[in-house]
Amino acid sequence: MKHRGLPLLAVLAASGCISAPEIVMVDRATALEEQASGSFRDVEQRLARAAMNPTPVPLTPNQLEELGMQPPPLVENLGRTQADRVDELLRRHCVGEGKDGLLADTRRRCQTGRLMPDDVALVERVNRARLQLWKWMGTVRPGVPEETLRQNWRKVHAEGVVCGGWVEAADGTWGEKKC
Repeated sequence: MKHRGLPLLAVLAASGCISAPEIVMVDRATALEEQASGSFRDVEQRLARAAMNPTPVPLTPNQLEELGMQPPPLVENLGRTQADRVDELLRRHCVGEGKDGLLADTRRRCQTGRLMPDDVALVERVNRARLQLWKWMGTVRPGVPEETLRQNWRKVHAEGVVCGGWVEAADGTWGEKKC
């Protein structure tokens, strides 16, 4: 009796009564699965559209000045020389005429605007030129000490400093040149 069920099972299997279940493969995720995986197509499209339309950020004149941008001059000054720029920096107290005869960086006392990189380079050029001048003056008058030459040059130069320019006194205090 034990062997009778076995052939019956073989006959049923051959006839197709027993089959494996169908497997269904889904190739697309559901909307919930897309959201869970981080696909936010609507949000991404809105962000892309917003990025394509840049708009200017309104800034006040004070904010522009803090960023280092100078307001446009009321009068076109195409003929501005380096000396004019130094005079303007002296009037604004961004640089000062030091008691050693060199221009000093006094940007902490700057009244309007900032000391721009071009201004710093200008001050360095002026100071180099003054050092070269004093060295040359030493070759013309070899018996006079350089410090004496500097002080004599500074006395004469101080008369030509722009009115209201920032000047260091002999005691080390800073003040405006009175005219």
